Amino acid sequence: MQNAQETKTKLNISNIFTDELPGDEEKRNFTRQVYKSAYSEVLPKKPKNPEMVHFNEDLADELNLENVDSEKILSLLSGQENFEGFTPYAMCYGGHQFGNWAGQLGDGRAINIAEVLDKNGVVQTLQLKGAGETPYSRHADGLAVLRSSIREYLCSEAMFHLGVPTTRALSLALTGDLVRRDIMYDGNPEMEKGAIVCRVAPSFLRFGNYQIFPVRDDIENLRVLTDFTIREYFPHLGEPSKETYFEFLKEVKESTLELMLEWERVGFVHGVMNTDNLSILGLTIDYGPYGWLEPYDPNWTPNTTDRQFKRYRFGNQSMIALWNLVQLANALYPLIEDAEGLEEMLKEYQPEYAKRQLEMTAEKLGVSSEDEAFEKLAFDLAENMYKSEIDMTLFYRNLNKFNAENPLEFLPILEDTSYSENFKQFEDVWIDWLERYAKQIKSENKDSAERIASMNAVNPKYVLRNYMAQLAIDKADEGDYSLVEELYELLKNPYDEQPEMEKWFVKRPDWAKNRVGCSMLSCSS
Repeated sequence: MQNAQETKTKLNISNIFTDELPGDEEKRNFTRQVYKSAYSEVLPKKPKNPEMVHFNEDLADELNLENVDSEKILSLLSGQENFEGFTPYAMCYGGHQFGNWAGQLGDGRAINIAEVLDKNGVVQTLQLKGAGETPYSRHADGLAVLRSSIREYLCSEAMFHLGVPTTRALSLALTGDLVRRDIMYDGNPEMEKGAIVCRVAPSFLRFGNYQIFPVRDDIENLRVLTDFTIREYFPHLGEPSKETYFEFLKEVKESTLELMLEWERVGFVHGVMNTDNLSILGLTIDYGPYGWLEPYDPNWTPNTTDRQFKRYRFGNQSMIALWNLVQLANALYPLIEDAEGLEEMLKEYQPEYAKRQLEMTAEKLGVSSEDEAFEKLAFDLAENMYKSEIDMTLFYRNLNKFNAENPLEFLPILEDTSYSENFKQFEDVWIDWLERYAKQIKSENKDSAERIASMNAVNPKYVLRNYMAQLAIDKADEGDYSLVEELYELLKNPYDEQPEMEKWFVKRPDWAKNRVGCSMLSCSS
């Protein structure tokens, strides 16, 4: 087994964040308001009896961890042992939750345990989620359970292989401790298996990291944090200045817009788009009550907390991203002092999104968005899918079977992908749409094989439906992790046919329609 010093040398440990940013002078770990600080030093809670459930060997190889002894890996990634040469810390930030300023939030159950240089020369931060209390836990226990940890572990990697910008997941481990959780907040808590996910990203900085300082009239540390961010993650912008700060925000706007398009492309709903859950690097971050559209429904949200107002519904995600960007602009305003310029820059978001959304839909359909008739075709498609409850993933992937010479052959496939109890009432509108789609395809005269290949590259065959994750959770609760492994392997190649995995290319089963963990998810999920 390698000793700690050998691990340090092998991994090239750094302390970029803590070396360059102001830290909390209070070293004791208790819940409190933390001022004039970007982080607080805190050690993970030592687990009672850690056990590795799954280890991402591909990512470990990228991080130069492939040759580290498995016992050592378990010890480091469960919080039982610390990386030599690194001081663990939790980050301080604020945020808007469901549209309201919530004050200080911070890493309540996440602790950064290392910064390592990957094989591409990029510093990656390793973070344990569920590793115990921090000064930001707000009277919670800072722990996580196996159920939510499986969902985060599998979804992080599913999104990565779908090509969606995301944090990664290196490991999933049991702690050996039991954790009390009220999954639906209905007064019926249960004891569940404790677990820890090791998340990986170049940075876990969020919009809320920047919001907390100006609210407290701490413009100096806002500048320190923003300068640090530009030097480390946006060095091409040059030395910090008012112009650089403006360009920094513009790049965050563009990467956030791109992320929203990618979510829409694959039918993903985040569920909790608070400003503390939006990455400054345009990554998908914090997997809680997420879900993939099954019946196409722009009004669907997987989050029970959001059921009444549906703020974070699928069809509203792009607008919420803009709302969050406005809050970030407000936070950075003291550094930029150009209200008119900021307003004009943010006004570009909506028309750009609409234009690129249309292009993305055309790409999924294998046609051009430049044809005048296409906008109407796209609009009618969304209407038809919504009214007839068409499964989004199955519909788009099955378009590789569409025959423009005989478009009505596709009707039985449509019926098979519908959750409606009376699909026949929608046949006429679908016949009209299929014939127009066929006309569009034929008018462009593209090579059929080339068109299908391009569609298959953007329309995944396999996504992590909530019922799939729930099946893996049910088995894992019994100590059987085989389904976690099966889904992990399946989702590494979501655009491939994988004939032996065809059982996962189906509609959501009836039993999952109203089951907790499948259709109903809380922020504890």
